[in-house]
Amino acid sequence: MTNLEEKKFPIGPFIAPQNICDIELDGYIKVIKNFPGKLKNLVENWSDDELDTPYREEGWTVRQLINHIADSHINSFIRFKLALTEDNPIIKPYDEAKWAELQDSISISIKPALRIIKGTHQRWYVLLKSLTNKQFERTFRHPEHQEDHDLRYYLAMYVWHCNHHFAHIDNLKKEKGW
Repeated sequence: MTNLEEKKFPIGPFIAPQNICDIELDGYIKVIKNFPGKLKNLVENWSDDELDTPYREEGWTVRQLINHIADSHINSFIRFKLALTEDNPIIKPYDEAKWAELQDSISISIKPALRIIKGTHQRWYVLLKSLTNKQFERTFRHPEHQEDHDLRYYLAMYVWHCNHHFAHIDNLKKEKGW
């Protein structure tokens, strides 16, 4: 892996697990519960200059990354709810890169995004803890990939997403000596 690839995928690309046992599922749910606090502890005292530093060359700033996490995770939570209440719904994709260029992602304090992440994860955790194994088998269809995803798979992907972006920020902090 090249240095750029390592910076893009500091924990490696997402690899879909073949089978997710209940013990792994419980671990994933704990990540969803604990991620907002872990992220806040990492970035809450960063200056605007630090927040406006790209995590890699030609990458998003930390501010954009935190707003992306808020956008992405609230979309994921909604997709979970759609899958639980509709029969294999087709979800609505969105252009993450364009969203990251909007003013609410590049120019304001990260506090609103951290509050969105905290509230979304609190609700997501309660929802996840209430699901049966049968409910985790529910699916939605992603129209860009023409694939159905069950909620176990999708939860694994979002745990990776939490860890992936946390590593971007943590690695930048270590690299800069902040």
